[in-house]
Amino acid sequence: MTRVSPFTLLGRSTECKARRGELATLHGTVQTPVFMPVGTQATVKAMTPENLVELGAQIILGNTYHLYIRPGHELIRSFGGLHQFMHWDGPILTDSGGFQIFSLRELAKITEEGAAFRSHLDGTKLFLSPEDAVHVQEALGSDIMMALDTCIPYPADREQTIKGTALTARWAKRCRDAQSGTGQHLFGIVQGGMFPDLRLEAIEQLVDIGFDGYALGGLSVGEPKELMYELMEATADHLPADHARYLMGVGTPEDLVEGVYHGIDMFDCVMPTRNARNGMLFTSEGRLVIKNACFQQDQRPLDETCGCYTCRHYSRAYLRHLFQSREILAYQLNSIHNLHYYCTLMAGMREAIREDRFLAFRRSFYQQRTGPFAEH
Repeated sequence: MTRVSPFTLLGRSTECKARRGELATLHGTVQTPVFMPVGTQATVKAMTPENLVELGAQIILGNTYHLYIRPGHELIRSFGGLHQFMHWDGPILTDSGGFQIFSLRELAKITEEGAAFRSHLDGTKLFLSPEDAVHVQEALGSDIMMALDTCIPYPADREQTIKGTALTARWAKRCRDAQSGTGQHLFGIVQGGMFPDLRLEAIEQLVDIGFDGYALGGLSVGEPKELMYELMEATADHLPADHARYLMGVGTPEDLVEGVYHGIDMFDCVMPTRNARNGMLFTSEGRLVIKNACFQQDQRPLDETCGCYTCRHYSRAYLRHLFQSREILAYQLNSIHNLHYYCTLMAGMREAIREDRFLAFRRSFYQQRTGPFAEH
């Protein structure tokens, strides 16, 4: 089925598959490639919406599974949707909940009808069908909804992968048919495990159904990094060129650079905020662990090339003191820095593609990471 794509391709690298574009939504236009901070529970942890705007976040992510359980989609609907509920007026993408059900699979039973599961909070019996997933997301009022999928574990044999991928395709069709014409976009999710041919078949099935964008799911679930990159290379460019391409749940700064190199437009991951709360900071030279004793008297900012609020005002010594003291401010300042790093990295890639110098950007990115905090 042909659908008018909300994505506009603005330019491509002449050196690789990197591309830039823009994605029109009900709450604004997103410049791609883009990183989406994760706000699972209708909040990006330790961040205010104003923090997110200042550091350059264009679009954030919420999670259907968690919001369905608490506080409930009907309550959020009564506030006019997630945007009003959480005081964020930019675009929001909501994951369908498939990955969370996969993660809690000891509490879930997957059937043709949908996912029967127990709440991880209190054990209450719940059920989410593909139609339910769409209707819940319509109540949440997100700009981009994800079709309900069944995530395939790693490792999985071919027979198991074929069954799971086929079920995802059938669920995708039901999600598409369940849309109510709210103006929200619906993205399909490509499964197929670690088998490139099954992933290519899955892409064909989803394109036949017709979605507003397409996501690569079921990656970064435990497979070796090299295998993830191989699958990305084998599949990303087979997604429709005139639609947004979203790599779900990925990843490290290196993953973002390689994803853009292979033609991916959208990314999300909890890593910048989770690592911030664990005291691991991303810098232009690599990763910095703020609790290390060598920073006890260090008067420098986290990253002397960074212009974020944290780096403009605070020293490594102070940030180490906050973290060692378990002060709440440590989590906020660390999160501001990490998310600023991610958003700035994406902005740099957009500019490099616009100026057709992405390979030089990529080389410089890796060359810089030979400093004292680089991983070897």
